Amino acid sequence: MSKQLFKNSIFIILLILLTSEFGYAEEVKKIKGTIVVTSEKLTADNKANTALFENSVIARTSNMTIFADKMLVYSDKSSGDVKRIDASGNVRLIKDRRVITSKEATYYADSETIIFTGTPKAVEDNNVISGEKMTYFINEDRFLIDNSKVFLQKETAH
Repeated sequence: MSKQLFKNSIFIILLILLTSEFGYAEEVKKIKGTIVVTSEKLTADNKANTALFENSVIARTSNMTIFADKMLVYSDKSSGDVKRIDASGNVRLIKDRRVITSKEATYYADSETIIFTGTPKAVEDNNVISGEKMTYFINEDRFLIDNSKVFLQKETAH
């Protein structure tokens, strides 16, 4: 198999629980969603239930995209569901108009959270929030930021 064909054919579709846009007030509805991960190199370890994606890694869901130099995906042995994803090197998450950057990020499927470390910064429109550690609660679209610094810019009317 040629190197180019190998690089172009490396992808994996993983099922995880994603936030439903149409939840009810009494319970958080989740839907099965798809994560498509592409990279130049994939090392799968079936005994450890991990997949290591390296070089130009892109993970796409229906509502966000995460870029990184490396992603280590941990899955449940019995169900195959994603339990955790460790992303490192030039991490960038894009969701709607929001862009979050950091050196590392860890996604926890059971709590639907992403913890960004290594000078995390969130930018939306002209507003910027940075800190030492940024926890993003996906279901609640809420952040918890340690040692935060916030720059809010009011839009001017023309």
